[in-house]
Amino acid sequence: MDARALLAEVMEEDLDLSLGQESKKNGEEERRGAGGKKRPVWEDEEEATALVNINAVSRLRKLRAVEEETVLSGSTYAARLRAQHEKLNPGTKWAELPWERRARRKGEGDEYDSEEDLDEFEAAVDDNVGPSTLLEHNKHVIKSKSRLPQGLIEITRMSDANIVEPSEAVIQSVEFHRNAQLLMTAGRDKKLRFFQIDGKRNPKVQSIMLQDFPVHKAAFVPDGSSVVAAGRRNHFFVYELEAGRVEMVKCLIGREEKSLESFEVSPDSKVVAFLGNEGYIILTSLRTRQCIGTLKMNGSVRSVSFASDGQELLSIGGDGEVYHWDLRSRRCFHKGQDEGCIKSTALEVSSDSRLFATGSGSGVVNLYERESFLGGVTKPLKAFMNLTTNVDNLRFSPDSQILAISSRMKKDALRLVHLPSKTVFSNWPSPKTPLQYVHSMAFSPGGGFFAVGNAAGRVLLYRLHHYDHA
Repeated sequence: MDARALLAEVMEEDLDLSLGQESKKNGEEERRGAGGKKRPVWEDEEEATALVNINAVSRLRKLRAVEEETVLSGSTYAARLRAQHEKLNPGTKWAELPWERRARRKGEGDEYDSEEDLDEFEAAVDDNVGPSTLLEHNKHVIKSKSRLPQGLIEITRMSDANIVEPSEAVIQSVEFHRNAQLLMTAGRDKKLRFFQIDGKRNPKVQSIMLQDFPVHKAAFVPDGSSVVAAGRRNHFFVYELEAGRVEMVKCLIGREEKSLESFEVSPDSKVVAFLGNEGYIILTSLRTRQCIGTLKMNGSVRSVSFASDGQELLSIGGDGEVYHWDLRSRRCFHKGQDEGCIKSTALEVSSDSRLFATGSGSGVVNLYERESFLGGVTKPLKAFMNLTTNVDNLRFSPDSQILAISSRMKKDALRLVHLPSKTVFSNWPSPKTPLQYVHSMAFSPGGGFFAVGNAAGRVLLYRLHHYDHA
């Protein structure tokens, strides 16, 4: 190519570039209205004339300003939805255009160090910078989003988890697999049922019949490989998911327990701790199916829970004393009294091992910080007195921001505790929530689903909207 041809090509490229920039500039000017403000690229012409009957759909009635209100215009309906969003998600705002953000922040007080920082952020958004820059500028937004708001919880009921095949007996156990897509139910009808959870159809995957074995408790092994099922028998079952094989493990050698109905599986999937007679805790290897040791408490043992990735075990007895065990040395390294406890019924450690909760026969739930308890501070962080009968179940959410407490002795006896503020959510369950007699409950691994098994053989499924993933 000679010099003249090359020059002509470069000039043509420069001309195209300048025309493109001029066109972009003209387009910007056309989109600006009076006062130089940008107009939205698209506006819904029918919004002002549309009418929405909010009284016809029960979930829209919350948008009413007064009880008699029934029909809203499209623009008013949109404004009410924005207001409801901001009410349910404190600290977040509906999508705004840059000049709307600037006007609001001037009214509320600048959230940035300077007006220059604000302009830089808005320019970055307009220029479509990479996600790393946006995340850097929005650290406060991300932090506030991950923290669960107190007071009200945004929760929606989904189709029952076992809607395809409800149980004919009490749901004694309900558990999510580590992949969050599989849920298991078990009960006195001698069956293990597995459902694929999508929140709508929840199809059944499989059911396993355990002959002459009413299941008192069943649990997934944390690594997801198998299920341990126990009942009021001197043996238990292990169901291997991949192989589809059911194995009966006979009475543990050296032990004479007639019932192995209560147990906990260690987070490292190596050990099952069964509650035995006379204060004994029987440690059993999942690999060899043999007893590998015992721990002995004074009096009886009522509940156990693993901590520190399976290296430690907490147990509580009928006298209300909480034991801390080192499973490497099989020794108790701390013992403390559960304050005010007359008859202990439940114990649960949070997934991060920072907190633990105890339940009693009077319905009181005590919340403790483990490090302080080990240091000799036996006064609980908070005592919750929302239940009045035996506390049967305690469950921490995976991020340790929620504690679910329940009693099977009284109808609808379930509450959710907001742990950062140590308060109980006031809006759920409501008087219309059909919980009935709660016997089991579980959070999904991502916290997005909460399942409740009741005496009617149903597993109620709820979506917690704060969590993005199940």
